[in-house]
Amino acid sequence: MSTVDTARGTAAAGPAAGDPEPGSVTPSGTDSPTPSAEYAAGSVTPSAGGHAAGPKGGASWAGRSGLRLLRSEVRLTFRRPRNLAMLAALATVPVVIGVVLRLVGRDEDAPGLVTQVAGNGLMLTFLSLSLLTALLLPLAVGVVAGESVAGEAGAGTLRYLLTAPAGRARLLGVKAANVAVFALAACAVVAVSGLVTGLVLFPVGPVTLLSGTTVPLAEGLLRVLIVIGYAAAGMAAFGIVGLAVSTLTEVPIGAVAATVVTVVFSQVAGAIPQLEPVRPYLLTSWWSTFDGALRDPVATDVMGQGLLVFAAYAFVFGAIAWGRFSGRDVTS
Repeated sequence: MSTVDTARGTAAAGPAAGDPEPGSVTPSGTDSPTPSAEYAAGSVTPSAGGHAAGPKGGASWAGRSGLRLLRSEVRLTFRRPRNLAMLAALATVPVVIGVVLRLVGRDEDAPGLVTQVAGNGLMLTFLSLSLLTALLLPLAVGVVAGESVAGEAGAGTLRYLLTAPAGRARLLGVKAANVAVFALAACAVVAVSGLVTGLVLFPVGPVTLLSGTTVPLAEGLLRVLIVIGYAAAGMAAFGIVGLAVSTLTEVPIGAVAATVVTVVFSQVAGAIPQLEPVRPYLLTSWWSTFDGALRDPVATDVMGQGLLVFAAYAFVFGAIAWGRFSGRDVTS
């Protein structure tokens, strides 16, 4: 279901009091479907909507209009069965890992996080995020990001979205924010699934960090939140890469495939010893450094560098997306 399809259903229910007139959102001279009701609200000038005129009132109106459009995008994203299936798959992996570790038992030769899961279920959260950030999490985010603009263009709805005077910048910003929200939700789903599974299958108590220090359970939960935020920032930066790719084509599957290929290429490049000098510049090299939150003190220097790399990728590929999208001749 596209944004325009949802808008059509909303319009059929009839305008509510205070809503903009239907004619104000329909492209002149066409029988084309209207954009989403939230997005169409951008076609109403502040004065027409009863809001205060002037720069301050206009900025407030623009902010509310952008939030309505973002809510519409988020609702569509989380209503799509494909996206819900991806989130369900992500939530299943920690359960499988927990059950396997419970059945197999402690293996002293296993990596540190794996052996610690048997002693504290909270570590299953960190282990799950560590494993899934390698491929499955970026795959899920890449699907949403790669389809964000290319999907609208392929379905023929992009030009209708652009008929409202909200502007391409706001539409692109909303698409980017929607990808970031999905990235955060995906990381949170993995963490919550791992946490619940760990609480059910393993003992839970004070957490022994990778540096050997033991911290109270409450502090361990706080570090879980730090890890979720860091992982979500990395996935959101990758989502901006996918958004930039999505502006280059009108074929959604092509955009998704190209986005996922960048992850594989980056992972392979990071594994080749001869390419060690370029490793710090690869986005994937910093996804797993959230383990700095499992040290005492927290490795803020390493995690800070990772956040700077995420910000640099988001800025560069956001500029590429804007440069392409702002000058693009949208015909579909």
